[in-house]
Amino acid sequence: MGETALKTTYQIAIIGGTGRAGRYLAKKALESGHSVRMLVRNPEKLTYHDDRIQIIAGDARDVSSIRSLLDGCNVVINAFGQPVKALPLYSEITSNVLTVMNEYGIRRYIGVTGGSINVDGDRKSLINRVAAKLFEILLRKMIMDKKKELTLLMKSDIEWTLVRLPFVVEGSETGIIKENLTDVPGRTMTNEDIAKFLIDQIDDMKYVRKTPCISN
Repeated sequence: MGETALKTTYQIAIIGGTGRAGRYLAKKALESGHSVRMLVRNPEKLTYHDDRIQIIAGDARDVSSIRSLLDGCNVVINAFGQPVKALPLYSEITSNVLTVMNEYGIRRYIGVTGGSINVDGDRKSLINRVAAKLFEILLRKMIMDKKKELTLLMKSDIEWTLVRLPFVVEGSETGIIKENLTDVPGRTMTNEDIAKFLIDQIDDMKYVRKTPCISN
């Protein structure tokens, strides 16, 4: 009789787990059997509650908060998001995370960014190239900071995956996930499908040190 392979479970540190793109991450991680620690600035604003989630109250801009979050973890998922007109903090927070990951010897990092970010080797459609150019013009500081974030990851030696997202919509898991390394395959994606994809990347090495685009 064949033996059943045991699934590896992880202690996952989540940043941005209350935002639009990341609000289902903890739920999907728990459903997959993982343990979860989540950094939250205002725990009283949490809309999803589960006694199995260890909440770390703190600010991702504070390295000591990142240390408290990552202590004992072996995977980091960063879904940090901001209003488009806010001072961009993406590269600062990712820099803090990378610093602490190196201190603790954590290897696996999964993050999200916008589908408008261009990467060497892209073959985007005309409409997606135009959209990316408009984002560069209208949201220059944000796009520059997100490019800086990608550069930080590329210069690191960790096993990172940076997932490029389309417009995020509130919605249940559809099970339809399109993937493409060189172009955004669709215009929208539900946040439950995003969570499922990100959790699945923990053990999937297909996109290590790559920037896949996904959509419904």
